[in-house]
Amino acid sequence: MKKRTVALLMAAVLLFGAAVGGTFAWLTAYTDPLVNTFTAGHVNITLSESNAVGNTKSFKMVPGATIEKDPTIAVLADSEECYVYVKIQETADLDTYISYTPAAGWTKMAESDDHLTTVYYRLVNAVTAAAGTEFSVLTGNTVTVNNVSADDMALVGEGDVQLIFTGYAVQKTADGGTTPEAAAAQAAWTAAGFGEI
Repeated sequence: MKKRTVALLMAAVLLFGAAVGGTFAWLTAYTDPLVNTFTAGHVNITLSESNAVGNTKSFKMVPGATIEKDPTIAVLADSEECYVYVKIQETADLDTYISYTPAAGWTKMAESDDHLTTVYYRLVNAVTAAAGTEFSVLTGNTVTVNNVSADDMALVGEGDVQLIFTGYAVQKTADGGTTPEAAAAQAAWTAAGFGEI
């Protein structure tokens, strides 16, 4: 019996020693890192007119004449879905001498009641913005000189009759939070570095 007890004791010591001194192999698994990178979208536009010298173009008014005038806003490729605005400013007497109509697709802002400053907008969807596109500002790319008298023409001084275009845009938010309403138009105008519309 004593031999058996000693043998059991020795077996227990050997088992304990193997457990303490041995190497355990655990089953393991892991994944490669999944990296999420966020980049900023952008909206890029240009405003141009053929044969302009810098940002200026001059015309001679002849009563009844049609003048080619093609201000064009381009949404550049890789832009995001956006609202594009064009602000049209007129000098006080412009409507006496010049008539024009905004091109199809432009919607007049509801609060743009002052004929001296009018803002129009359009939505450019994601597919069109990504591809890039151009929009004419005026119907037929023309303005018409009204049939005014020689006496009225004689009253026109240098710089008295001007039509000024400014384009700007704001990205449309995913939840539709940016709308073409007055607040968004003003916010976009301010973000572009201007003051009040």
